[in-house]
Amino acid sequence: MKYPIYLDYNATTPCAKEVIEAMLPWFGEHFGNAASKSHPYGWVAEDAVETAREQIANLIGAKTKEIVFTSGATESINLALKGIFEFYNGQKQHYITCQTEHKAVLDTLKSLESKGAEVTYLPVNQFGEIDLNELKSNIRPHTKMLAFMWANNETGLIHPMSDLIKLAGEHDLILFADAVQAAGKIPISTSGIHLMAISAHKMYGPKGVGALYIRHNHHLPKPLSLIDGGGHEKGFRSGTLNVPGIVGFGKAAQLRSKRLIEDAERLCLLRDALEKKILGIEGTTLNGSQTQRLSHVSNISFSGVEGEELLKRVNREIAVSSGSACTSILPKPSHVLAAMGLDSDLGRASIRFSLGKDTTENDIEFAAEYIEAVVKELRASNPL
Repeated sequence: MKYPIYLDYNATTPCAKEVIEAMLPWFGEHFGNAASKSHPYGWVAEDAVETAREQIANLIGAKTKEIVFTSGATESINLALKGIFEFYNGQKQHYITCQTEHKAVLDTLKSLESKGAEVTYLPVNQFGEIDLNELKSNIRPHTKMLAFMWANNETGLIHPMSDLIKLAGEHDLILFADAVQAAGKIPISTSGIHLMAISAHKMYGPKGVGALYIRHNHHLPKPLSLIDGGGHEKGFRSGTLNVPGIVGFGKAAQLRSKRLIEDAERLCLLRDALEKKILGIEGTTLNGSQTQRLSHVSNISFSGVEGEELLKRVNREIAVSSGSACTSILPKPSHVLAAMGLDSDLGRASIRFSLGKDTTENDIEFAAEYIEAVVKELRASNPL
């Protein structure tokens, strides 16, 4: 099968060659259960898990004991939010987030609302930015948590995490950070953050494995477990550990620690070149901030074309998306772009380009030329 050029790295990334090589022995030769404490098969597997835990902790500036392995970011988010809700069960609770969060956060908070929690969904401006003064004014005596993504998955916007950390500290609030799109792409740290979700497959690791950072040695509460079982992962997440996946996650984190800055600089140049050419097409607009964003992400709207047809035609030669992979099956316009003020037609006619380690200058040149041709053809054949 001839695949199109891949420019959808925010949806998922390919496993790095080194990651695959690191994982392979743990499917066969070293197949032990990391919870088997009585023989070498288990000991070797446990050592591998702890090595990976350290590699991931080093990437985000955490202690190894603060890393809890999960099946992925969605589970980590559910554990963080629902686990804190359960800790405060019976008390009046209030949570603050914003309208452009990932659906894994928004839908989980909607679930908490159905159980009695109060949730404030802050609006954003045309760039996707929150108003810190509005955030402050919404803090209540019974506010328990601030929940914000470090970097937006659709526009690449980077939220002012240092300001959020300061605000949470001043009001003694739990700060949960969805760092899924930030970890391994920009320098981040857990300092001042209470809970943080990350995912392997967004940083050239395998799918089906993620982690939740849980701050230790602090008076603010830790989430209660959502899964009953053998008490794995210090009681936070019962279930047999995915040793091959965890080993791959650790290797991916180690690689990103070494390549993060270099890759970001290269991809920024390629992204800017892509934007320069595409934004030269009449009726195109960049969605989101031009400066405070990830270096490999660009979200562009195309006026005068029907969104579904645009995406269908572009994806014949270039793999892109109109938003989050988790909601791409829905015919609705992006909730992120809608919150930023784009009308539904323009929201549907927007494309997210996300570049990665295998993206080349030739890919960018072809993509820009192909998209320009598609847009001109669609406008000529069916002017809106």
